Amino acid sequence: MLTIPIRLVEGALPTVASHEYKRRCAGVTLVEVVISIVIVAMSIGGIMTVYTQTAVNAEWSAHSLAAQMMAVSGLEQARAAKYDPQGGTDELVATNFPVRVDKLDTGTSLGVCTYATNTITISTISTNPALKMVTVDCTWSFPRKGLFTNSVYTYRAANQ
Repeated sequence: MLTIPIRLVEGALPTVASHEYKRRCAGVTLVEVVISIVIVAMSIGGIMTVYTQTAVNAEWSAHSLAAQMMAVSGLEQARAAKYDPQGGTDELVATNFPVRVDKLDTGTSLGVCTYATNTITISTISTNPALKMVTVDCTWSFPRKGLFTNSVYTYRAANQ
């Protein structure tokens, strides 16, 4: 077994009676307590801020997805219209698709209701060959963030 000799130097360790020892072993000061409380409060506040912001971003994503699905629904309505200009049938005109205001289906049970406006725009790109562009804009608002628009586009040829 290996032994290491320890040499004690007198005065290196404080004695029980010394003033320095009493000062080092004293309790926590008020300044240290206040600083530690401030650090804990800032940490908890930061965690709560991140949690709240995450919840707001998740709610915004739900609204954006619902608006996108509403725009796709308008696009499907336009795709279902008969478009055969050579056969004399053209139901793919803007007057057949009025502006529609509807609730966004966010799937929340909080009872908060957000309305969105679907606007379908149909543009003739070419007459020979017959080609139209269908644009659907779904406009909605989110509290304290403003107005947003989700858009979908497609081209439509005759008999498709």
